[in-house]
Amino acid sequence: MSKKQLKEQEEEQLNQLREDNIEILQKKTVKDLIAPSGIDASNIDHIEIISNAKRYARSFFVSTLPRMCSFPDIFRDMYLFGDINTSIYINPIPEARSQNELNRVINELETERIVAADRGNINRESSLTQKRLEAEQLRDEIAAGYNKLFEATVISTLFAYSLQELDKFTKLLSTEMSKTLVGIKSAWAMQEEGFQSNLPLMENKIKKSHTFDRRSMGTVFPFTTSEVGHPTGIPLGFNKQTGVPILFDNFHSSLTNYNMVIFAKSGAGKSVTMKTLISRSSVLMGIESLALDAEGEYSIVAESLGGINVVLSPNSKTVINLFDIELETVKDEITGKDRVVLNVENKVEDVTQALLTMARGSTRSTDVNELTKQIIAESVAEEYQALGITNDPTSLYENSRDRRNVLAKDKKQMPTIGSWYKRIEKKAKENTIADYQFHYSYLLKVMKQYIREYDGQMAYFDGQSTFELLDGAPFINLDISQLEERFARPLAQQILLSWIWEKYVKKNSEDRTKASRKRVIVDEAWMLLPYPEAVDFLNTMARRARKRNVSLAIISQRFQDFYEKPEAQAVLTSSDTKLFLAQDKSEIEYLKEVFKLSEGEANFLVTCTKGEGLLKVGADTAILQITPTAKEFEFVETNLNILVKRRNR
Repeated sequence: MSKKQLKEQEEEQLNQLREDNIEILQKKTVKDLIAPSGIDASNIDHIEIISNAKRYARSFFVSTLPRMCSFPDIFRDMYLFGDINTSIYINPIPEARSQNELNRVINELETERIVAADRGNINRESSLTQKRLEAEQLRDEIAAGYNKLFEATVISTLFAYSLQELDKFTKLLSTEMSKTLVGIKSAWAMQEEGFQSNLPLMENKIKKSHTFDRRSMGTVFPFTTSEVGHPTGIPLGFNKQTGVPILFDNFHSSLTNYNMVIFAKSGAGKSVTMKTLISRSSVLMGIESLALDAEGEYSIVAESLGGINVVLSPNSKTVINLFDIELETVKDEITGKDRVVLNVENKVEDVTQALLTMARGSTRSTDVNELTKQIIAESVAEEYQALGITNDPTSLYENSRDRRNVLAKDKKQMPTIGSWYKRIEKKAKENTIADYQFHYSYLLKVMKQYIREYDGQMAYFDGQSTFELLDGAPFINLDISQLEERFARPLAQQILLSWIWEKYVKKNSEDRTKASRKRVIVDEAWMLLPYPEAVDFLNTMARRARKRNVSLAIISQRFQDFYEKPEAQAVLTSSDTKLFLAQDKSEIEYLKEVFKLSEGEANFLVTCTKGEGLLKVGADTAILQITPTAKEFEFVETNLNILVKRRNR
């Protein structure tokens, strides 16, 4: 048989197969097409659905409702709960029947009111009077054609892949609905009827109905368009559903905190979004920003805004001293007045955590334990004591005895990693405790790489800081992109966060009447997550930033790392603003679970294009389109191919 004949035979077989499939589909009903492979409805409190993967389902009906309903909050938690289907069967009640039933209710209420009055029960008499007046008002509105009564049955079916998950989700759903005074009950011994009622077959087999008027009936509809934004702020983008510009104020009083997180896959527009936010916030609102730049993408923004760009690399002369400590202003618990304090204990803990990360190294050695931490902490505390630095604010300055003129004095030279290392050397020689000997020896070996005197390859943290973070700079960029990615860069992130807290954040509270609005951006925050001390400091910073009028912005492309690290989830709970741009399919399930995204929202995040995303501000959500202007694209663009074309023009 020739090739041509073989090809013709294959085409004929394919055509026949298509015709057979079409004929089968034409013979099947809608019920046949949507039905799963099998259903086991023998259980009285759930059913089992047998298809590609076995699933469990439990159906509920709404049993109690609040006296007053508000749109769109009454069933919001049910609609957005997760893997759940909800059906609402609405039947209008004829006016004649409405009038008769309301007249009956009015007569019953009046009878009960008279009985209550005879018994001297004033409270019940007053309550019944109010209810009777409301019933009369409703009856009159219906008679005038301004209102109408409806019977409605609300049925939901919750799905899970295990019975344990189904029980857990059931309790959680019941708790969430009780917050709006809505009671739900499992369709006990009616699970099959409940499941069928929730299929698109328009057949209500539960018939547990409630009476609504026209206004309250409108509250059950899920068709809402959330308008996220504030009366003031910067134009962040457009609401894709309404076309309305979204004004965003990171420091608006309606927010419980000023922090924000941005999650997206590579190339989805994270950096472009943050650069747009930084530039517009600086120009339109005077917000000062500082970026911890892990990829070297923000230097052009610093140049465009007239800010400061600092590069930290093995070859640069830039030095960051993690021992730097600053004064801070706190409110006295007794007098309520502001006072200047120097918190040496907190600083000792921060430096100890950073040195622990250094000592563990990229291999995260298990040889570092509590004894190692104790040795480090004692030596750090001794470094400050040797310079006479105590909790007394005046001790931070040379020959400072005049408390009224503290800030006018010359600041003392700070301890350094080099001086701390020499102290460890001395203590190791004097040590007589056998248990400590190994830890001293370990520290002297692994910490040598950070010491300038020994030409350590990571000695850029040893010495007095070579620059100050100037207040009033619109944008400061700390570029660590030239450091080794596996360990040096995450280490620099942790040390710089501690240093930023002292030099940038604390200073924002020295004078509360002049405190500016500041933003600290941590780019590629996932790099910090393998290091417990770094995660701990990031969580602490997220919790304490609001008191300093500072917003912490976390940017990452790997949400799964945050999901699998419970210690890091405090950052998420401490962030009132969340922006999700395009997501990888492997990440979306984690986002759905943590942030209770609906199926529609999850599908949108998997399919959306660059610059599109889901903005959540508190309880409100909007689909956002971020489009920088042509002028902004000159310094926010990160695509290397486009940048090369511009240079070659």
